[in-house]
Amino acid sequence: MGLAIVLLLVISGCDRGSHPAQLAKAAPNFTIVDGAKTIHLSDYRGRIVVLNFWASWCAPCLEELPSLNDLQQQMPQIVVLGVDFNDEVDAYHQFLADNHVDFFTIHDESQQSNLAFGTTRPPETYIIDGQGRIRRKFIGPQDWTNPEILNYLRNL
Repeated sequence: MGLAIVLLLVISGCDRGSHPAQLAKAAPNFTIVDGAKTIHLSDYRGRIVVLNFWASWCAPCLEELPSLNDLQQQMPQIVVLGVDFNDEVDAYHQFLADNHVDFFTIHDESQQSNLAFGTTRPPETYIIDGQGRIRRKFIGPQDWTNPEILNYLRNL
């Protein structure tokens, strides 16, 4: 009986899986102000958004960066939006200086955006449809030019 309770608590308490409770629900709106840049997730309504939460110290984030760049180039009709969190602002700027980033990215000092999605360990990526609903969640680095992913995005 005790093992069953522990398993139930572990299963119900963890929303890090690729099928979180948020699927098919409205993506939490957020506003991030980073110096002169301000974004509102709701500004991208009507477009597919690949929302990637990352950090400069995260090796898997660096691993998937080239394919996120390629995705944005191959599918300019979608929005690839990178949100840096759990990071120092100087490290964020140094990362951008050291690495070529072709998609829009912003530093969220407050961490309100990632916490709204329940994301605490990067990289995690959410696919948000044009109506603003979460359609998929990816944990860990992906090859964003994988034909299955590209086909999925084309057919949203």
